[in-house]
Amino acid sequence: MREEMRRDPKIFLIGEEVGYYQGAFKVSKGFVEEFGPTRVLDTPITEAGFTGLAIGAAIAGLHPIVELMTFNFGILAMDQIVNNAAKIRYMSGGQLSVPILIRGPGSAAHQLAAQHSQSLEAWFAHVPGLKVIAPATPHDAKGLLKSAVRDPNPIIFIEAQLLYATKGEVAEEDYTIPIGRADIKRPGTDCTVVAYSKMLLVALEAARDLANDGIEVEVIDPRTLKPLDVATIVASVEKTGRLVIVEEGWPFAGLGAQIAESVYRQAFDVLDAPIVRVTGEDVPIPYSRPLEDAAIPDRPRVIAAVRQVVSGG
Repeated sequence: MREEMRRDPKIFLIGEEVGYYQGAFKVSKGFVEEFGPTRVLDTPITEAGFTGLAIGAAIAGLHPIVELMTFNFGILAMDQIVNNAAKIRYMSGGQLSVPILIRGPGSAAHQLAAQHSQSLEAWFAHVPGLKVIAPATPHDAKGLLKSAVRDPNPIIFIEAQLLYATKGEVAEEDYTIPIGRADIKRPGTDCTVVAYSKMLLVALEAARDLANDGIEVEVIDPRTLKPLDVATIVASVEKTGRLVIVEEGWPFAGLGAQIAESVYRQAFDVLDAPIVRVTGEDVPIPYSRPLEDAAIPDRPRVIAAVRQVVSGG
């Protein structure tokens, strides 16, 4: 964000505590000192209000970055996001655009209870006019964030809260990653596993354990949930003949259901076993740590799912 704000003076950051408190997770540390209070705007606790303000600013020619302290609070701004940001370009016949980036932490962390632990990416992906991004690695986060800032459309950019502490190689030079392009994080021949955001790390751990038993898993990170790179997933399934989808969100009408439908439609004949989804449990996320752990997909569940499809379903 700092690099993009230096590049383009039309970009500004708005949200709760993004300025003098430097962000709830210190993402905007030092921003108000460098860019000033007119480009780093602290707001009251009014998600619908400051999201609506940012949409108006985008229509007027600025490029706002809206930070939601957590995407759980984005529920309060859904009318602005769904009925204004996502629809104005269509309803104006292309005369108006809304280049707005809405970003912040999502999914469960540790014992934040039911109202602060939700994975809501399927809600946003359901809406025409929104692009939805959920990176899992520092390298992807930088490249996709830059692409999102430069995109003329409204973008939902979900940063898993527990990934803020992860580390990885990130190039210092300017680079972007195309929106809508998946990445093969681990090649394999026996089963395809599709996982995104922090579930990617769970899938990679499971793949390493399975490799010790001679099962080579190909792990694909969609990175962008909408538009979804179905072609890369299908090409992998055509090679492995099997598919497991891992998502933290709830099972009913989740992203995994959409991925499974897309693969069944394009690659049904090559499947050697039914597709298996590993999802969060269909319950509000509990506060109790043992119950919270039981509600979220983990490595043993992914391993069991892969063994199931490899053995023939």
